[in-house]
Amino acid sequence: MPLDAISLRAVVEELRPQLLNLRIDKVQQPARDQVILLLRGNKRLLLNAGANAPRLQLTELLRDNPAEPPMFCMLLRKHLVGARVAEITQPGLERLVRIELDVTDDFGQPGHRTLVLEAMGRRSNLILLDGENRVIDCMRRVDAEMSAARQVLPGLFYEPPASTGRLPFLEETEEGLAEKLAQVNPEIQLDRFLLDAYFGISPLMARELSFRACGETDGRLCNLDEAGRSRFQTAFFAFANCVKENQFTPIVLKREGVPFEFSALPVHQYGLAAETETFESFSALLDSFYEAKERQERVRQRGADLIRTATTARDRVRRKLALQEKDYAATQERDALRLSGDLITANLYRMERGQSKLVCQNYYDENLAEVTIPLDPLLTPQQNAAKYYKRYTKAKTAEKYLREQMALARRDLAYLESVLQEIQQAETEQDFLDIRGEMSDAGFIRKQGKKVLQRPSKPREFKTSGGFRVLVGRNNRQNDKLTLKDADYRDLWFHVQKLHGSHVILCTNGGEPGDQDITEAASLAAYYSQAKDSANVPVDCTQVKYVKKQRAPYGARQAASVMGRPPRHGDLHHLPHRQRHPGRGLGEASAKRKITGKKSTVRCSFLLNGSGCVRRVAGVVLRVPEQQRDAPETCQPDQRVDDPGEDGGLSAEQECDGVKAEQPHAAPVQRADDHKDQRNFVNDHIVPPV
Repeated sequence: MPLDAISLRAVVEELRPQLLNLRIDKVQQPARDQVILLLRGNKRLLLNAGANAPRLQLTELLRDNPAEPPMFCMLLRKHLVGARVAEITQPGLERLVRIELDVTDDFGQPGHRTLVLEAMGRRSNLILLDGENRVIDCMRRVDAEMSAARQVLPGLFYEPPASTGRLPFLEETEEGLAEKLAQVNPEIQLDRFLLDAYFGISPLMARELSFRACGETDGRLCNLDEAGRSRFQTAFFAFANCVKENQFTPIVLKREGVPFEFSALPVHQYGLAAETETFESFSALLDSFYEAKERQERVRQRGADLIRTATTARDRVRRKLALQEKDYAATQERDALRLSGDLITANLYRMERGQSKLVCQNYYDENLAEVTIPLDPLLTPQQNAAKYYKRYTKAKTAEKYLREQMALARRDLAYLESVLQEIQQAETEQDFLDIRGEMSDAGFIRKQGKKVLQRPSKPREFKTSGGFRVLVGRNNRQNDKLTLKDADYRDLWFHVQKLHGSHVILCTNGGEPGDQDITEAASLAAYYSQAKDSANVPVDCTQVKYVKKQRAPYGARQAASVMGRPPRHGDLHHLPHRQRHPGRGLGEASAKRKITGKKSTVRCSFLLNGSGCVRRVAGVVLRVPEQQRDAPETCQPDQRVDDPGEDGGLSAEQECDGVKAEQPHAAPVQRADDHKDQRNFVNDHIVPPV
């Protein structure tokens, strides 16, 4: 909610004893609508003239300043640096604050300046006046085209906003209130009556007075008896006396931990539906209330152009893909073109030049159905047949190239969808710079002539209840670096299934994480994905050493993603012989663990053996005891991202496999194939990427 007149009065009364006689050391303008005055004693006075949150307060938050200060900031530095705060006032109950400043000019002569903050919603402004009450400059210049009643321009005398004509509620008497209640329409609601009759009351406090009088916020005057009218008058003047005597209590109202209102006086109308938090000062209250709101607004503004660029590119790729699919569907009817050519060739003897159509029997049809073939009368029969054959050949060639172009378009579409998901989760300015650089490298944003120096961002870092580190990538580029370079081969990798999301690495350091640690890491993978708001989210989990980056087709943009697919039918010849029959001899039962995260329910799939250990089969992480492995590991392989690891060419023990390996580390057999399948463990050891 915006700062109302009563809350502004409370802020002014709080700031006056703290700021009087302090000098201004620096002036900053971190945003278009914000000015910060740095005063002696490490005081930071924030003046916000934005339409959404106009206010005056002391702030403890540090804000980034632009590389080049705006012109209005330079003007304030010229006139206000070294000035002393003489007085802070609020005329009446206006949403207006005057800061009187004593200055010294370049010649050592004393002078006077006034800084006026008009906290009036979309008409908010910050104005600098000289000693004669003339406008030196203002944050928003108002000319005659913008307002015919009141202009705010350099050189003009300052005129305060026109009064509404309503009586300030602090000036009301008991006789005047009783007279107004007798003359007003009895069907009117009490809060509406207060807003129409008095100046300085906010809608929140009007509803509060109605609630105190009749127990409901929308109570009507006609429903009040004499006792109810007396309660209303008592509540009205008690409220006015608190404001006159400056008896303020800064409170914030929350629903489910999220603030939605603040007030200078106690509020009871929400009952148990809202929580009340009291602050030591209004400045601390405003810092806490507007911090999250301003952060979201900054992120929205900085990410708006990226969202627009990515959305435009995505829509363009979608349209291109739709046209390609339409053309591809047309190529599937090319057999009809070849048939027409064949029938024309077979009927050349009965055709003449100048025919517009050919009516003949279809020799390829069992019933010899009669067909009509359109012809070009300007061409000979032989040329018409050649024309149909040419169209057939063209469609056959187009099918091949369209298939390739459709694959590229789908890859671009998937990449842009992932970028949009990253923009929604971006939190800092560096996140947006990383995404912009990534899109520029991918060719979706034109590269600038001057290269901007970027600081590499770090992944999000969390800690599980078991003390294990969890790293979450912020963008595609960081996902690649995190999974393929930074992570240890023994770490666990998590990614939401079949959707765009961040790569999550559970750093094990060779240890064995518990079920709760895996649950929390899977919850983070679900939260930082497109399925953030879903109830059940399937999450893939495997060791980092089994993760391999998908290679893009020739000419395709390399999408920054890690593939996690189960082996396909065509990949079976790359598997070890034991894994060609995953159901034999394992003695494992299929089970699913339901994992409840902070905001989503994550469903991870595991295969469990009788002892409760887990083994990896076809992309699922499975841990098995040493005695259940295929063969003892006497040698440790050089583990990399694409190394086969434990799923490499290990010898099997089951008789059904038809393999008997007596010397697992001996040299390969001497013949290419002796019909004993002994070479499977030499060449066929490549595990498909997960």
